[in-house]
Amino acid sequence: MKAAIRTPIVCVLGHVDHGKTSLLDRIRGSSVVDTEEGAITQHIGATLVPLDVIEKMSGVAGSVQFDVPGLLFIDTPGHHAFTTLRSRGGALADMAIVVVDINEGFQPQTIEALQILRNFKTPFVVAANKVDRIHGWRVSENMPFKKTLALQNERVQGIIETKVYELVGKLSEMGFNCERYDRIRDFARNVAIVPVSAITGEGLPDLLMVMVGLAQRYMTDSLRLTADGPGCGTVLEVKEERGLGTTLDVILYDGTLKVGDEIAVGGHDGIIETKVRSLLKPRPMKEILVEDRFERVKAATAATGIKVAAPRLEGAVAGTPFRVIRGNRDAVVDEVTREMQDIAVVIAEEGVYIRADTVGALEALSKELEANTIPVMHAEVGPVTRHDIIEVSTIKNPLFSAILAFNTPILPDAIDTLAEPANSNVMLFEGGVIYRLIDDFVEWQEEKKRAMEKQRFENLVMPGKIALLPDCVFRQSNPAVVGVRVLGGKLQSGVDLVHLDGRKIGRIKMMKKGQETVHEADAGDELAISIEGPTVGRQVNVGDELYVDIPERHVKIIETEMLSHLNTGMQMILEEFTTMRRRGDPFWGK
Repeated sequence: MKAAIRTPIVCVLGHVDHGKTSLLDRIRGSSVVDTEEGAITQHIGATLVPLDVIEKMSGVAGSVQFDVPGLLFIDTPGHHAFTTLRSRGGALADMAIVVVDINEGFQPQTIEALQILRNFKTPFVVAANKVDRIHGWRVSENMPFKKTLALQNERVQGIIETKVYELVGKLSEMGFNCERYDRIRDFARNVAIVPVSAITGEGLPDLLMVMVGLAQRYMTDSLRLTADGPGCGTVLEVKEERGLGTTLDVILYDGTLKVGDEIAVGGHDGIIETKVRSLLKPRPMKEILVEDRFERVKAATAATGIKVAAPRLEGAVAGTPFRVIRGNRDAVVDEVTREMQDIAVVIAEEGVYIRADTVGALEALSKELEANTIPVMHAEVGPVTRHDIIEVSTIKNPLFSAILAFNTPILPDAIDTLAEPANSNVMLFEGGVIYRLIDDFVEWQEEKKRAMEKQRFENLVMPGKIALLPDCVFRQSNPAVVGVRVLGGKLQSGVDLVHLDGRKIGRIKMMKKGQETVHEADAGDELAISIEGPTVGRQVNVGDELYVDIPERHVKIIETEMLSHLNTGMQMILEEFTTMRRRGDPFWGK
């Protein structure tokens, strides 16, 4: 008996607003994009497109024999869901379509998607979308690309050529060999670029042909399965459904799933074991996330999107493994447990806290943070809690007193805790696009560094030199009050003064310029200062030149980090002071 061929799973990736959902809408003739906020996919979705529909749209019905039963398209919010779809620790998708606006080229989110595809060694095709936006383009709805290109004038053809080669160049920089699909001989070695329009359908026949051809030619072996094997899948989303309670939207990628099957799924508090009460399947060409009329079925075979209703699913986590138990309970539970423990997040002794809505999203965020050399101290699936805020408030390094919450809510008690004065050092970043989340964090961290450096330098004792003015002794001692001129550098209140021979004089207690109390004075200023310690006429005399006594650790910082910021006069005074200090110890302040 010939083994069944599983439906290949195709993940659709790309930058925000480059047309991912519109492309699928054109294929399935639906209007999912109209139901999404801002026309951007807010959830992970799955759409099964049968082979007969693909053959009809691509115009090859009856002329080519295919074994694959169709394509299961996974529409993703940005790219993070690609890694949410996990199969035994790896990516679930067999292939991917990277949608890019041919007029805008690769954007940061597209680059992230390509890096993820390369990491998982996933074959992909580039859909260069929005050719109909090129000025002067003549629309021929649903026509194959080569035919519609032939109908364009030379100027438009030249623009297409240029735009495609800009994509080729960018992909080449990232290490991919690529070419326009109709110029490729070996699809196993080259990434195909297919110019398309999601709005007019132009180029779509070619895109579908390339995708099903790739699946047929290079992936048949990996797509084979035994139809009666226990089902394996990944939880896309955990939902409350009226009349059903908590349900799971699942991508079944292997085996079969039946009503009455015992299943194991990952949960917040460990492995959940339960029994399938109902299976609901979206109609063909309908999107699982927005389908309101589901067909009740007794069984489902991979690969497909299926809604599962069962008791005790309240603690289930999106992105976790889903397994059918058929007489192998311990082995299945162990496998799910291992996958849950196998979350690829590198934990450091010092770093930020991260939260995400799914296991894969947590992994994707962690990988991008690692690429940006940002360490992670704690990573968990689920909403931000009060406990998270309290824990982060105790982090000693202020540069890591932050929580990055990706696509996950902030609990009300966490918001209240964040508002408490004791937790004012905690910074919370939340959002649904990884690169923006990281950009915001990096910007905050850089600003925090600058503020810390500024504060650090403001607290340094800077080089300074003064002379006691004649006829300006207002009190001889307890404290001595004298008039001085700042010969160079900076004079600050609270600093110690020394003679050039190293003798300590005393500490400046107060400084007055006219009637105003000041805390610092610059070269050329004349002012009255009170000095705690000396008696004028004994330890210090009119006309004496005194230096600010700079602590050794401050000298190290000034010489290694600030020297270029000091003016010439201040540098000269620093040199005089350090020369005096190093007479007895050549390594002082080094």
